[in-house]
Formats: sequence, C-alpha cells, structure tokens
Amino acid sequence: MSTSASEISARIVEAVMAQKLAPGSRLGEQQLAMLFDCSRTIVREALTRLAARGIVTVSARRGWFVIEPSQEEAREAFEARRVIELGLIRSTNKIDKAALRQLKAHLQREKAALKESDVGNRSFLLGDFHVCLAECLGNTLLADTLRDFTARTTLIAMLYQSTHDAVQSCEDHVQIVAALERGDHAAAEALMAEHIGTVQSALRVQAPSDPLAQLRDALAPLQNKASTKPRRRKPAPSPDDPDSSTYLGALL
Repeated sequence: MSTSASEISARIVEAVMAQKLAPGSRLGEQQLAMLFDCSRTIVREALTRLAARGIVTVSARRGWFVIEPSQEEAREAFEARRVIELGLIRSTNKIDKAALRQLKAHLQREKAALKESDVGNRSFLLGDFHVCLAECLGNTLLADTLRDFTARTTLIAMLYQSTHDAVQSCEDHVQIVAALERGDHAAAEALMAEHIGTVQSALRVQAPSDPLAQLRDALAPLQNKASTKPRRRKPAPSPDDPDSSTYLGALL
C-alpha cells in the first residue's frame, strides 16, 4: 500500500523538527516517490501542502527545497509562537488530571532523551512539547499551527546556529508544567514568555551586511594624499633599454 500525501508531509515535518533536514535541503520528487513507494503526483501534493504551511518552497527550474528563513521571518515566527502559546495559557481555566499526566509523560521522555546520544529524538521531543501542551490545553487546531511554527523555529535555530542548551529547555518545560499543575497560570505564562525569549536570544543573528562594503572601502578618499602639485613625468624606458626590467613597473 502506497503512502498518502498526509503521511509524507508529516514525516517531512518530523524530520525537520528532529534536525535531520537542514534549511535549504533539496526534496526531489522522484527520490521521495521511490522512498515512499508512491506516485510523483502524491509527493507533489504533499510538498504543495507543506509549501502552503511555510515549511518548503518551490522554484520553477530547481525544484522543492526546505525553507531558509530570513532574519525578519525568524522574528515573525517567534512572535507568532509567543502570541499563540501565551494566549493559550491565558485562556485556560483549569487543566485536568489526564492532561497533566500526558504532559508529565512527555517530560519524562524529554529527560530520557537528554541522556541518550540520539540528538534527533531529543530535538523532536523538545519542540513537540509545545504541540503537546496545546493539545492538552484543549485546542487541536492551534496545536497543528504550533507544529508548523515549531518546525520553522527549529530550522531557524539550525540556520542561525542557536546556542540554546537542551537541558535548560527541558527544565523550562518542567517549570511551566509545575506552574500549570498548581493553578498559577500567570506564572506559567511568564515562564513561557521567558522561555521563548531565551530560545530566540540564543540565535546568532548578525547585523545585515552592506552589499556595497567592498566597493565603498575601495573608493573611499585616501587619508594621506600626496602633494597636489603636478609632477613632471619621466619618459618611459624603452624596451630596448638595458634596464628595461623596470618598464612594466613604471607603467603600473
């Protein structure tokens, strides 16, 4: 039985969240069709869905690629997550025991992953916590939206070489769940805001480069100009001159 477009898109998002697909990775239709044992039409449908969700992009001549977010897109993605996640916590009256058990089970998987060498699994779980939290707070629609934004911020972290510590990220999650368990939603909201801000600030985002920098430096006025008096030009030595080795140097 061939794989569906939904399954293919889900696998690609999981690979992104696990940091197994880097920004700019090419996604060939034929290769994916062979890998998932399906037609290129199904692959194209999956990639089209991911393009609409902002995970991949397409070029008419070059094909499909995982997105490479710009600095402005990175800022917008974190701001979107901040609005969604803080709003979810703020609008929640009480979290039930089943949801708390689900969140705590997720935290246990995170802690176990930190002790293992599988970086992909660790990365996926740390990102998936936010999706799990949205589901436990009772909003599956926003959980789907958060999955996409979390995937995009994972790509951003890879692209801009995030220095954020995984252990600290897990500890932040523990503190957020603890605040929710004791009913202190204001503290949980503040902790989430701090957590997202810390992750964002760990990005190594450089100031925009000056595209004219090299030309600007080359054409800048010289600091120590020679005298403006016209100099008498010496006749260029003849190539037949015995000391003609200086001829090219004189011309240059």
